[in-house]
Amino acid sequence: MAEVANDSVNPDISLLRGINDFAKESPHGVDRAVELLSGYGLIALMTLLAAWCWWRVARRSADAPAAVAGVLWSLLAGGLAVLVNIPIRAFVQRPRPSVDHDGLDVLVHGGHYYSFVSDHAAVAGAMAVGLFMVSRAVGLAALLLALAEGFTRVYLGVQYPTDVIGGFALGAATALLLAPLGLAVLTRATTSLTATRVSPLIRRRSPFPPPPEGAQPPRHHADDKGLAA
Repeated sequence: MAEVANDSVNPDISLLRGINDFAKESPHGVDRAVELLSGYGLIALMTLLAAWCWWRVARRSADAPAAVAGVLWSLLAGGLAVLVNIPIRAFVQRPRPSVDHDGLDVLVHGGHYYSFVSDHAAVAGAMAVGLFMVSRAVGLAALLLALAEGFTRVYLGVQYPTDVIGGFALGAATALLLAPLGLAVLTRATTSLTATRVSPLIRRRSPFPPPPEGAQPPRHHADDKGLAA
């Protein structure tokens, strides 16, 4: 009874139980779908979104090398956020929710890893911020996927809401604070590639061939203007 009373006054735990209750009431097929999405499905969708942003947005940008570097940085920042989280987890050592709280419908067990902060949320947060730096529209779509990722972690009973919030904060901080160095290195690399055979991967080729060197632009005569009128 004392544990239940403490849970009711702790917003982190009460929110955990409130979201996890959906898992108790949902059909098995829904739980299975959420489990698959939470594992790597939503992260894979964000990766596909980054690939679409590279092909359809970044390569067509006025500063294509910098935009492509931004897409690459969104992926790299996600990986770096996981590495930064290793010492954080070892220092905080927060157990999984099911260790300290009974009555949860735990659909996925977190293994021997600690709970704070969420690796999945950190990756999703870093990628969303990185893509937002390239394109606001793509970044907003990535943000929705990141929020869905965070929701599924709590739905499955594998992490607290504050684990997810902490993961978002870590991912955003990694993407923003390390961006000056990361983008400088990546932009230099992508710029150098524009002079190689793989330049179409960095900048979309114009459908119109450039004029020959030394060619004069066409002149418009008065008669032409009259015909156009």
